[in-house]
Amino acid sequence: MPPSVCVIGAGRWGTNHVRTLHGLGCLGGIVDRNADALAPLAREFPQAAAYTNLKDAVADKRFEGFTVATPAATHFEIARFLLEQRRPVLVEKPLALRAAEARQLCELAERHGSALMVGHLLLFHPAVRKIKDLLDAGKIGKLQYLYSNRLNLGTVRTEENILWSFAPHDLSLFQHWIGRTPTEVVARGGCFVQPHIHDSTMLVLTYPDNVVGHIFTSWLHPFKEHRVVAIGTKGMLSFEDSSTNKNILFYEKGIDWIQGEPIKRDGATEQIPYMPALPLTEELRYFAQCLSERRPIERSTGREALAVLEILEQASRSLTGQNGKPAAPAAAPAEKTAHYVHPTAIVDEGVEIGPGTKIWHFSHVQSHARIGAHCTLGQNVNVGNRVKIGDHCKIQNNVSIYEGVELEDYVFCGPSMVFTNVLDPRCKYPQRGAEFYKKTLVREGASLGANCTIVCGTTIGRHAFVAAGAVVTRDVPDYALVMGVPARRTGWVCECGEKLPATLGNAGCPRCSRRYTISAEQVSPHV
Repeated sequence: MPPSVCVIGAGRWGTNHVRTLHGLGCLGGIVDRNADALAPLAREFPQAAAYTNLKDAVADKRFEGFTVATPAATHFEIARFLLEQRRPVLVEKPLALRAAEARQLCELAERHGSALMVGHLLLFHPAVRKIKDLLDAGKIGKLQYLYSNRLNLGTVRTEENILWSFAPHDLSLFQHWIGRTPTEVVARGGCFVQPHIHDSTMLVLTYPDNVVGHIFTSWLHPFKEHRVVAIGTKGMLSFEDSSTNKNILFYEKGIDWIQGEPIKRDGATEQIPYMPALPLTEELRYFAQCLSERRPIERSTGREALAVLEILEQASRSLTGQNGKPAAPAAAPAEKTAHYVHPTAIVDEGVEIGPGTKIWHFSHVQSHARIGAHCTLGQNVNVGNRVKIGDHCKIQNNVSIYEGVELEDYVFCGPSMVFTNVLDPRCKYPQRGAEFYKKTLVREGASLGANCTIVCGTTIGRHAFVAAGAVVTRDVPDYALVMGVPARRTGWVCECGEKLPATLGNAGCPRCSRRYTISAEQVSPHV
């Protein structure tokens, strides 16, 4: 009996998942928090259960697995929730927007023994599978060189560059065919339509055993071309997915050394047959078979998707000007510009600063601190040794972030707010060094109001809001609004910062319409 699979996301690609799974006899449910988007599919497929809340779908034990076809920015949170519930999941690419997040999901899946698959569609294209078989059989001899062109006019993005939009397809293909990780990644490109967003890139990859690959991507091209070529010692293979006939061609061409001279070999061209099939159908069929047979995912795994993200992050660093040298994975995927440090500011040695970050007048960043991308540090900000600050954080004037404090992404620190890092400071009996400092963690999206104090050893939850002048002496839950001395919870706030209605049960934000379940002790967002 086919397994019952629930699709999360009723957008364009989610609709493709729904219809394909229906054709395979596996569609069990559909989830989308937008009831208007969900309604047409619910009418078209009345046998499938429909939900506006993911938690309700997960609580329904009829589903053997889930697929995630929502916006990329939501993949990490949704996949993490499902894996924590030990539910098998297929996540559309990218698995996450950062390699660090993808790594967390892989580790979570392995820890819980949950199946994690990623929708790198080309790995299920029958032509790609056939070429893999030909390479493994030695059809072209030793593989020497791969190149792909992924070109078109249009599909211009305003947030991600062409590298992140187009190249993941071919990187997953290269990783699959070669089976190795590149030792060097170099990227070059140009920004023509929008400043700091690359419209055309050339990615050069050096693999072990003298295998080289390059990927040419552009959305400023007079015609569409999706072509991949593999060159070996005995011949060459070509496949153009954008062509009408979609043939795999083998060229018996190459260079032979005869009596010490390189001589061109120009043999016949052979058309290689393969069984055509729709890649999405093959992908979802494979996921369903793994569910029904209770066997592990071995194709398009989470670890394979993580490798693609790590290469993309290295390529992003190279693209923004590191002289073509191989780079370690970056903290954030889309790098638009170098960081800025005002001439009056001091940055010690060993500091890591992400692209787009600005550090203003009279600030001091001490050694081995790590500041993410697109942060703003106002005047007279001090960042202590080994402090970690995530992406898109805003630190207002006269704030000191001492060693032992960590800020996740999108944290706001109001003017003159205070962190401590020891509980009983004494000048006569100084407590210096990491072993004395109490850890303080501020989770993603939290806001700390002007002149508030965060006593060390506490955790400020995701999207929590600490009012101006409050003194926080204990952990603050996610989405909590706290105020006073000492701080007490007086309500709940939305991710956007708006105060939520003071009612238990389901509630919506009056500003952004996000939905939540509110209890006496916690708030849970509807996914």
